[in-house]
Amino acid sequence: MSSYLPTLKQLQYLVALKEQGHFGKAADSCFVTQSTLSAGIRELESLIGVTLVERTRRVVRFTALGDRIVEKAHRVLREAEELAAIAEASGKPLTGELRMSVIPTIAPFLLPRLLPRLRAERPELKLYLREETSQAAIESLRHGNVDCVLLALPFPMGDMESEILFQDRLYVAFPKDEPSNPPEWIKPGMIDESKLLLLEDGHCLKDHALAACNRPELRASATMMGTSLHTLIQMVDNGLGVTMIPEMAIAGGILEHTKIIARPLESERSSRDIALVWRRNSPREKEFHMLAEILRDAAAAQNCRLPEAA
Repeated sequence: MSSYLPTLKQLQYLVALKEQGHFGKAADSCFVTQSTLSAGIRELESLIGVTLVERTRRVVRFTALGDRIVEKAHRVLREAEELAAIAEASGKPLTGELRMSVIPTIAPFLLPRLLPRLRAERPELKLYLREETSQAAIESLRHGNVDCVLLALPFPMGDMESEILFQDRLYVAFPKDEPSNPPEWIKPGMIDESKLLLLEDGHCLKDHALAACNRPELRASATMMGTSLHTLIQMVDNGLGVTMIPEMAIAGGILEHTKIIARPLESERSSRDIALVWRRNSPREKEFHMLAEILRDAAAAQNCRLPEAA
């Protein structure tokens, strides 16, 4: 007795609906109309004879079996992507499409400086970028939605491979004259925990800043309310507190047109490692090492600090 085999397109629609929780948003992420996506999922349900999604006017709710099939669908789609990647990797390296997630505390400051060199050296590479928080980026990589991630370490990655590109020092940013005559280096003990502003949960920079200070009371007292580094900078410039920002953001001009003073943090863990991350045993592993080397060379040309082991 033969059984119906779902198409990859139907599985993509189902996974997108699970991730987005909304038919319209899922359709947008798949670049199809809502009716096309809905029809594809209904056809899948009809042919396998089970209900995967409970539909109401306001809520999209997956059945228990639907959740199990979505979990399997992630694996099937990832394997399919790797099949295509094997064929692509057999040709000229670093050509064709490459999907990369980049975290928000890296993307706007580093990419404008690195991408021109990458385009010049690999003009046949079509790089598709998406900006996501660290955890979301790792999940996208795990599920096969992207091929690699530009991430700040340390961060729990699970079963992934990585290559460090360069080190990014943390700076303390504070309003002008608060304090007056600041030293060239700021020790963690000088930071007033009642005035420390950090990014909200989901941004690894918050954890890097707290770990660099190694002061447990900061975690309890810091105000975590910034949705972006630019928001924090505006708050600091208006005298609402102090924050910590990466060196690449300063080099990228984030302090321009402000009166903010920034000094490097004096700490054993005052730097984060910027790394390229990909799935272990990826058929494009050699390409990712090549890409890491190009990005590292471009970063060195921008006076970024290379890791000691490099």
